[in-house]
Amino acid sequence: MRFARATAMSQDEPLQRDEATVRRDFWRTFRRLAAHMPFAEDLLTAYYCAFDRYTPNHVRVALLGALAYFIAPFDFVPDMLPIIGLTDDAAVLAAALKLVWDHIQPAHREAAHQALVRLRSESRS
Repeated sequence: MRFARATAMSQDEPLQRDEATVRRDFWRTFRRLAAHMPFAEDLLTAYYCAFDRYTPNHVRVALLGALAYFIAPFDFVPDMLPIIGLTDDAAVLAAALKLVWDHIQPAHREAAHQALVRLRSESRS
């Protein structure tokens, strides 16, 4: 029993670490790159699904991994490159969304849409 509890705790550590990283850095990175991302609403949908307390852990792991990749300062294709800079981020997000599509709720999509509308109106002000 002691081994099972220790194993379960160690398996949760990467999830907790990714969750903390995404909570800390997501919005700053998103605001900086949102104007250049055709997949901004999908990214926000993944964010809201990942932080929904009713989302199963295996879904959260996939989405938090994709979100952590998005905010990582170093990735396969640097985000500052015009046009192609975000293609690897989009591919990772698309793969994660495909894996967990059945767990994305209309409420996640609506929250993403509203957040994007709010951010765009703030940037125009």
